[in-house]
Amino acid sequence: MPAAELRVTLPDGSTKVLPAGATGADLAKSIGPGLAKAAIAVRVNDEVRDLSRPLPDGATVAILTERDPQALDVLRHSSAHALATAVRQLFPQAGIGFGPPIEDGFYYDFEVPTPFTPEDLERIEAKMHEVAAANYPFVREEVDRAEAKRRFVDDPLKLERIDDLGENEVISVYTDGPFVDLCRGPHVPGTGAIKHFKLLHGAGAYWRGDERRQMLQRIYGTAWFKKEELEAYLHRLEEAKKRDHRRLGRELDLFMLHHWAPGAVFFTSRGTTIVNEIQAYMRELHRDGYHEVMTPLLYNKALWEQSGHWGKYRENMFLVLDKETGEPDFSLKPMNCPSHYLMFNAGKHSYRELPLRLTTFDVLHRNEVSGSLSGLVRVRQFHQDDCHIFLMEGQIAAEVKRLTDFILNYYRTFGLVPQLKFCTRPSVRIGEDALWDRAEAGLKAALDATGEAYEINPGDGAFYGPKIDFHVADSIGRTWQLGTIQLDYQAPERFDLKYVGEDNSEHRLVVIHRAVSGSFERLLGILIEHFAGAFPLWLSPEQVRVLPISEGQLEAARGVAETLRRSGIRVHLDERSDTLNYKIRDGEMQKVPYLAVVGQREAEAGTVAVRARGEGKKQTVLPIEEVVRLLAEEVRTRSLTPLI
Repeated sequence: MPAAELRVTLPDGSTKVLPAGATGADLAKSIGPGLAKAAIAVRVNDEVRDLSRPLPDGATVAILTERDPQALDVLRHSSAHALATAVRQLFPQAGIGFGPPIEDGFYYDFEVPTPFTPEDLERIEAKMHEVAAANYPFVREEVDRAEAKRRFVDDPLKLERIDDLGENEVISVYTDGPFVDLCRGPHVPGTGAIKHFKLLHGAGAYWRGDERRQMLQRIYGTAWFKKEELEAYLHRLEEAKKRDHRRLGRELDLFMLHHWAPGAVFFTSRGTTIVNEIQAYMRELHRDGYHEVMTPLLYNKALWEQSGHWGKYRENMFLVLDKETGEPDFSLKPMNCPSHYLMFNAGKHSYRELPLRLTTFDVLHRNEVSGSLSGLVRVRQFHQDDCHIFLMEGQIAAEVKRLTDFILNYYRTFGLVPQLKFCTRPSVRIGEDALWDRAEAGLKAALDATGEAYEINPGDGAFYGPKIDFHVADSIGRTWQLGTIQLDYQAPERFDLKYVGEDNSEHRLVVIHRAVSGSFERLLGILIEHFAGAFPLWLSPEQVRVLPISEGQLEAARGVAETLRRSGIRVHLDERSDTLNYKIRDGEMQKVPYLAVVGQREAEAGTVAVRARGEGKKQTVLPIEEVVRLLAEEVRTRSLTPLI
């Protein structure tokens, strides 16, 4: 005889007894009418579900409201379905692909004869508002494979997805009003919960990310629980457009891209200056206990087979074919790790040398798909501030603390706000679970010992080990993934990495992979947008522009420029015959930190009238010696704010 009731545990540890078959919505009502009204979804153990699904006996259950981060994903997933509902009403023959939530929004892919126009998006968004106003309930059904194929007989994209499902996988469909979709869910109770949304733009997207398949049309959108959150996000998007590093890179003459070298960057003299300054800063930080090395670019596939990359990463590598067999036998290096292992193994190492830190700025190549390339932040050729630390297991905690402090201080120099994430084993990986258990436990204990706050990011570790990822928030609140600390027990096994211990016997060591900037290309793209092109003095390719008011002060201005140049300041003398106002405006447009104006009074007194960037018409008249002193101090301290 079936049980008449079920018992669930709430987040505070209390229990609730409900009638058998009770749903998440029933649980919310039993707790209170306020919660019932605010409920979005329910978390059963670790799985987020629809409120309408029956609860299992003995589960740990939490009602999700708009205050829960997971509820926002549910809202955005439901918004993607509302988008598909609207598209199908306006374009009945549109093929239906996937519609997941993503960071800050959602998208849905459609197979249509021609790309959607801006006018189409306006019509679709208006129809979405009608779908929301209708407050269609999201109704979930579980069906067998035959029924699923019958439901989607006219949807070849969905039929293909059904064929991919496992033998015992649950197949669920959702209906909201006139639209039926193959979907795992979960969803909000009804479309009426989707109130504050905006369609952003369309783009082409290959079906299932495979460039050999047909091109679909993807519509991106964003959705929020509150109107002010939507407005704030749209404002951030507008601000981001103004800061687009691709546009600013052209306007400030920092870098260029060319279709004959896709995914590779041409840095101009000005852009190269910035990269050199960043690298010089990194080298300065590396003076204590690091060994910079340089290694080859091209390696035989035997190296990559030994490292595991040939089996797990080959599709991302640029392969070189053997002339005789036509088969790939070499590859450009996508990462530096194996080359550092070869260098380490070239000699014997005592425990007294450990930790041994090898660092390099070598160029790397990764075969990213063409559709994913984006300015400086997603490239195929890049330079990485890569480091591999060879150490004893007992040194892990101290080294992770040292590296974490190193990375956090580096980011704070640029005014970037860091966030840490602990990433555990991915589904595709090498090595035994026992070694993974050991690596994860060791790295987590070391991270806990730093005292830094962090989030868990399950399944996002490297294929050879768990990692700590460093995300940074820029000046308009966007987050970017940059640095990483990865603990690797696999490479020492594969490359037989050992040290001679105090007992004069050989012992297996461990390896930590560390990158800080991610790549210098990516970091520069982020910094261009973070500073909106207005770099702090130490990074600016042109630090001071000297402006004589007229030809009569040209010789004095040349003397000022030479004094600044001898002091190590990057200075440009504007000798053009244009008006002073024009030259000031041009300096402001080029985002030069300081304009040094030399008039007759300044020429006679040995002073300059300094205008700091962003200070409007305000000028500070100072002796040239004092200007040099203040500028040198601003550069030395890498100050983010002007000292003049």
